Amino acid sequence: MLVLLLSIAVTVLDQYTKDLVMGRFLPGEGVPVIPGFFNLVYVRNTGAAWGMLGGLTGWLVVFSILMLLVIVIFRRSFLNDTLTHRFAFGFMIGGIVGNLIDRVRLQYVVDFLDFHAGVHHFPAFNVADSAICIGVGLYMITAFLTSSHPLRDLGNHEPPGKPG
Repeated sequence: MLVLLLSIAVTVLDQYTKDLVMGRFLPGEGVPVIPGFFNLVYVRNTGAAWGMLGGLTGWLVVFSILMLLVIVIFRRSFLNDTLTHRFAFGFMIGGIVGNLIDRVRLQYVVDFLDFHAGVHHFPAFNVADSAICIGVGLYMITAFLTSSHPLRDLGNHEPPGKPG
């Protein structure tokens, strides 16, 4: 239930913030929030992360749907039933769904969080992107810190509970 609620919350927050940006800015338009560091800007991203694969919206829709299916169907292979993994799973699902909605509805993803420092500029992103990164980050941290992580058991072919 937590995964479903978190996924819905992330998707709703993502879509709400994107609608706010589209309603207040024209594409390419923005406003400094913290001058020299953070802007809100309306960017239409036809690609994936950092604009890679730009213009391949159809393929990115198919890829997003496949990723959703893979992580839902095979979740027990790489997730355990800890609170951390439930949060990670909810963040990843909500983020993928949020960007998938944009790709299907608009043919691009709305990005608007724009960070920079001097000449260094990070590509604009959105709530869905943040949720995916948080979910993957939580998952990776637990992979290194948890002795019972599913990835650690890949080489163990003994049934659970039996000494190896």
